[in-house]
Amino acid sequence: MPIEIKSIKGYYYLDAWVMSHIIHQATISFCRRYLNKDNDPGGRLYDQMVMAARSASANIAEGSSRRQTSRETEMRLTDVARATLCELLSDFMAFSLTYNIEPWAKDDENYRILKELQLEQPNYGPDIERDAWLHVQAQRERFAPWTESNDLSVRVNSIKQLINLTIFMLQKMIAQQLDDFKHTGGFTEGLAQERVATQSQHSLEQGAPLCPRCGKPMIRRTIKRGTKAGQQFWGCSGYPKCPGTRRV
Repeated sequence: MPIEIKSIKGYYYLDAWVMSHIIHQATISFCRRYLNKDNDPGGRLYDQMVMAARSASANIAEGSSRRQTSRETEMRLTDVARATLCELLSDFMAFSLTYNIEPWAKDDENYRILKELQLEQPNYGPDIERDAWLHVQAQRERFAPWTESNDLSVRVNSIKQLINLTIFMLQKMIAQQLDDFKHTGGFTEGLAQERVATQSQHSLEQGAPLCPRCGKPMIRRTIKRGTKAGQQFWGCSGYPKCPGTRRV
């Protein structure tokens, strides 16, 4: 399959990217309201929590953008996004311990409502930048009764629940990315296939012989090492699956 570099804005359609923005904005709002000179005198916790929240959406976007040229980088950055959300979750856990905010039980009404509240599917038109902004805002407003609640317990627990949900989304994404890589390879493998296909076509045009083992076109190759270095031979274009050779 020919290599083709397409649009890199596919992450706009990812639920994990949308949810990470909701978490980011909820974290900013939380820090502005509840972190102060008494419990965060140097402002370091504020910076760490906001940057961890921002890092999630940023790494999802960057990883998705690298999908076409480096599947390995995509997986690594998706995992960084997952790890930074784990860090943010730990900060909210520490805050809840400090202020004795008990986590919701699984049968708590708020827990059940948030668990069932799903993100709406995006419906983007030609102006994808504006449509994505409107979509994120609309989804943010759906969760705002909890993430912007005046009840500190509701606010903290709802944000923690959304973080856990997004971590789960990212774990599923990484598993899918790994499965895709196993079946289709990555950009490097694609480049190698493109090069072999071009060489095979060129060899056919030049009257190259066919492989005695599998019948595929052969490619003129040069021995690079040993006592025969510099000598040429015909090698099968299907190598390494087929080791067929011929003398030139």
